[in-house]
Amino acid sequence: MTEQEVSLVIGGTGVVGSYIVEHLRRNGHYPFALSRSPHSSKSIRWIRGDLERPDTLELPQFATLYCTADPVLLANNLPSLISPSLKRIVVFSSTSVVTKQDSELAAERDLIGKLADAEQRIRTTCEGRGVEWTILRPTLIYAEGRDTNITPLSRLIRRFGFMLLVGGAPGLRQPVHAEDLAIAAISAASSTLAANRTYSLPGGETLTYNEMIGRIFDGLRLPRRTISVPAFLWRALFFFAKPLFPGANVAMGLRMIKDMTFDSAPAAQDFGWNPRRFNPDFDKVFSP
Repeated sequence: MTEQEVSLVIGGTGVVGSYIVEHLRRNGHYPFALSRSPHSSKSIRWIRGDLERPDTLELPQFATLYCTADPVLLANNLPSLISPSLKRIVVFSSTSVVTKQDSELAAERDLIGKLADAEQRIRTTCEGRGVEWTILRPTLIYAEGRDTNITPLSRLIRRFGFMLLVGGAPGLRQPVHAEDLAIAAISAASSTLAANRTYSLPGGETLTYNEMIGRIFDGLRLPRRTISVPAFLWRALFFFAKPLFPGANVAMGLRMIKDMTFDSAPAAQDFGWNPRRFNPDFDKVFSP
């Protein structure tokens, strides 16, 4: 294997990172993957370490860096990861940089500000050190049973048998599968056109939030049962229901009426972005 083929995946156990590792392996590569926990594999070279402590890492020489971990964490420690062998960095960020700028929640606005700043610092660091970069911004990531977007909704639906939708939930969405993102990352890393560019990565179709929820019912083999509530009632109901939804906030429901769509054409043109349609299947997830 040539030096140009050696890759390091940060976040190799995550929902997207694990697919990157798997597809690199299928393509005949023998990637390195960074993890804070010990792992063992004949086809993957695991490195135990913490990105928050880059001075303690004993990293090999690698030409491509894939990062699906927190971009803020990468930006903070990127200078310590760059070596003469590194040629390209592919970093996953989020379209939330655009869609949540005007969030009514100060905490969300602060988080998005940090994310946007991290993207800029990654660009600046790479350009200053002569390393090509590509930043990928997915929309709503899912992988049945593993993600933090669609899977929690599926569990709520399975538990209660219905879903509350704010204002009929007409807002447009483009859910994207984690495996498609992994394929895109590998393709972008080898594309000269994708060097030093930022791309939105929406899913293979645009549908309303209402229909997206309906597809989740379908994937659970359950009849579609939704209840539309006005925004003011959602606020009141959420106050009482919040204990049932740890990690959720009222703004999540209010965004059901907001369009969150992005153009896939640049990614399709530059590295063949061609994601699947949204038809989740939860049979294996919930099987005993």
